[in-house]
Amino acid sequence: QLQLEESGGGLVQAGDSLRLSCAASGRAFSIYVMGWLRQAPGKAREFVAAIGRTGGNTVYTDSVKGRFTISRDNAKNTVYLQMNSLKPEDTAVYYCAGGVALTSVIRTYSQWGQGTQVTVSS
Repeated sequence: QLQLEESGGGLVQAGDSLRLSCAASGRAFSIYVMGWLRQAPGKAREFVAAIGRTGGNTVYTDSVKGRFTISRDNAKNTVYLQMNSLKPEDTAVYYCAGGVALTSVIRTYSQWGQGTQVTVSS
């Protein structure tokens, strides 16, 4: 089992940047594919980005490509999401999650954090 704790959320203006962090404890962090997912008010949870076990491969949803960058530091048991050029539609609770495959399929992620709120004002 992984215990995950997100941080770095906040209230920003459109065009600003934020860096989310997710610290992991518990079982070996490096055996998990790590993902970021988000849920906006009144909407279903959606996939944002994922990174492979060594950090060499990444996957992004189309709406964040070129703006968001996922990375991980296995020595620090931490995964990051650098978010640039933020838009109001990026407003959501952001969750990090551990999974078994580098995929956008949400059901493959079994270990979840509590989430961190990101609010982007126009």
